Amino acid sequence: MITDRLFLNKTTSKESFNDDKKSEKPARSIAKALSWRVIGTVDTLIVSYLLTGKIALAASIASVDFLTKMVLYFFHERLWNMVKWGK
Repeated sequence: MITDRLFLNKTTSKESFNDDKKSEKPARSIAKALSWRVIGTVDTLIVSYLLTGKIALAASIASVDFLTKMVLYFFHERLWNMVKWGK
């Protein structure tokens, strides 16, 4: 569904993302997710290192954190984009 719109540029019951000015394009949500995750991952890396004293373990924790939270943020962002409240 979302990947279809992102990669295949398929439309939905709305005419398209270009016609829906209240909606963000999925590519924008991905860019926001990536930029936020870089900040969050650096934070996780530092905190993990301070707690464990081991850079390899801290990097492992930060890597898993980066992937899982980026995916969660993307879907969180897309769901909130459907909410009319505050627009």
